[in-house]
Amino acid sequence: MIALLLVALLLGAWQLYAVHGPVDDLILPAPSEIATALWEDRALLWDNFLVTAQEVALGIVAALVVGFACATALHFWRPLRRATYPLLVASQAVPIVIVAPLLIVWLGFGMAPKVAIIALICFFPIVVTTLDGLGRVDRDTLRLLRTLDASRWAAFRFAEAPAALPAALSGAKIAVAVAVIGAVFAEYSGSSEGLGHLILQAIPQLETARAWAAVVVLAAFAVALFYALDLAQRRLLPWTTNERTS
Repeated sequence: MIALLLVALLLGAWQLYAVHGPVDDLILPAPSEIATALWEDRALLWDNFLVTAQEVALGIVAALVVGFACATALHFWRPLRRATYPLLVASQAVPIVIVAPLLIVWLGFGMAPKVAIIALICFFPIVVTTLDGLGRVDRDTLRLLRTLDASRWAAFRFAEAPAALPAALSGAKIAVAVAVIGAVFAEYSGSSEGLGHLILQAIPQLETARAWAAVVVLAAFAVALFYALDLAQRRLLPWTTNERTS
């Protein structure tokens, strides 16, 4: 209820500023204009949303799989971690607009470079949080497994991996917030469809309300993905929910 009230207050202030403020509606359309664009352009927005949603979903899944595998490798082999972890951190300073054209040259203009760009953006927070999760396994549990003559793989399977899964999902929830931005950048770099392409077309055509409507759809999608991952974590890993509520 408080969240709805806050949203209503923000929208009301935005509406008043857009109508009576000094900014032209070609720069900042009123929420009422955006709502009109959401309705009138619903078919166009939906068709482009399906493309962007597929790119984001595939990118997040790829980042989860590759990120978890990379974090596991770095956890098992400490020399590899010491050698490559600084490179992972440094990679986050490389602007995606520099990498995107190179990926398009390598992978073409299809969906593959978009998925790769989104996966690159989501990859780092998943690796970092998963590594933290693997490093925070209860030491008594590991000692007990060694006492029972468990192998290194058994210790990972029964103790470390279950402990790291919540951390990996937490990293994915962090990544979701920027994944849609990555999709927009990817589509800016070269695309004929998707919400990013729609925004790129709408602004020069002075269809600012349509561009903002696409942004609203992107924001709603990011929120939906965040809570979907949170629901998946509570369903698949219910013990983490009990820890948070205890």
